[in-house]
Amino acid sequence: MKALYERCCGIDVHKRIVVACLKCGKKQEIREFGTTTEELRSLTEWLSDSKCQMIAMESTGSYWKPLYNIFELSSLAAIVVNACDMRNVSGRKTDIKDAEWIADLLQHGLLRASYIPNREQRELRELSRYRKSLIEERARELNRLQKMLEGGNIKLASVVSDINGRSARNLLTHMLKRDTSLTKEEVSSLVRGRLRHKVESIMKALDGFLTPLQKQLMLKVVDHIDDMTKRIGEMDDLMNQYLTEYHEAIQKLDEIPGIGRQSAETILAETGLDMSRFPTAKHFSSWAGLAPGNNESAGKRRYGRTTKGNITLKTTLIQCAKAAVKKTDSFLSAQYQRLVVRRGTNRATVAVAHTMLISIYHMLKNNVPFTDLGADYYNRFNTQSKIQHYLKKLKQLGWELDSATIPTAAV
Repeated sequence: MKALYERCCGIDVHKRIVVACLKCGKKQEIREFGTTTEELRSLTEWLSDSKCQMIAMESTGSYWKPLYNIFELSSLAAIVVNACDMRNVSGRKTDIKDAEWIADLLQHGLLRASYIPNREQRELRELSRYRKSLIEERARELNRLQKMLEGGNIKLASVVSDINGRSARNLLTHMLKRDTSLTKEEVSSLVRGRLRHKVESIMKALDGFLTPLQKQLMLKVVDHIDDMTKRIGEMDDLMNQYLTEYHEAIQKLDEIPGIGRQSAETILAETGLDMSRFPTAKHFSSWAGLAPGNNESAGKRRYGRTTKGNITLKTTLIQCAKAAVKKTDSFLSAQYQRLVVRRGTNRATVAVAHTMLISIYHMLKNNVPFTDLGADYYNRFNTQSKIQHYLKKLKQLGWELDSATIPTAAV
């Protein structure tokens, strides 16, 4: 097979060592380096002096990132490859053999590079993912607080809509910091809005059994929630400094049902603004992990699971899809209702998330706003066949219609 690169290098990356195989035509040289910055600089100098044309490495955990960053700063061409695309022959598994195998595949152009965004995009991703982890941690703490309240028979969640709201937090803070129960006047002064008309219900909900130790523990949880809220606000301010060029795209994505500003920021931090790297919407969907797999054998087609893809993007879109289907007068809600009967809740939600992703692809690629097709989109096609289908159902139920009264679909 004809060689694509005259000089190339395959690297097997580990936590403490890096094994590099440099191929120069039919000759090869193997060296082992550490993973400190000084050692990685020595590797970079060696490859630069050898006039290496291309470098390939396996995407092992996060150990490839510092190596890729140094190659990027040194203007060395490098690609990161999925381990599934370069499996070696079983029984020949060593670090040196792996490096040789990667270099051999790279030399003959048999490796497919994974998409790696530029440094600015990678930094924005880290920022966005850290904020998302803080939000998830705060949600876990709120659930923990709710379970602790239920254990003490405090039914506050049955009266207030948000246990982390201002009125609920005022009630919790005063209740946990004192030994006696709150009076009716105190409860009335601590709540706001419509909750002032539910003082009697709140008094009954707060009548529980909490020990001093439970109260101290709950106060610690409340302090942790406040700390998380403060950190999330700081991350929001920091992200706004790096999202100046994304402002227009964020506004466009915010128009899609189920997607708020925070979700739009997370989505764009993962995808970027340039859709040209994805040849089609199908490639984009596959990269995100929302493309259904194909599982067919002996003429029988089984349900195909979605791929792993970009976990952050995938989970964010599924959360947005769950919110989008609640808007009853939208196309996304109609699509969900159409699929949920036959495919179930989970598959219908993934299908809606897939539709949202395809919409985002075309909006960013063609620079167009979002257009809702409407809840009656599916009813605009094959109207006559739908009428006949429902008439048949009515006949099965014992409903007889005169043929003269049967409507005809408008053309």
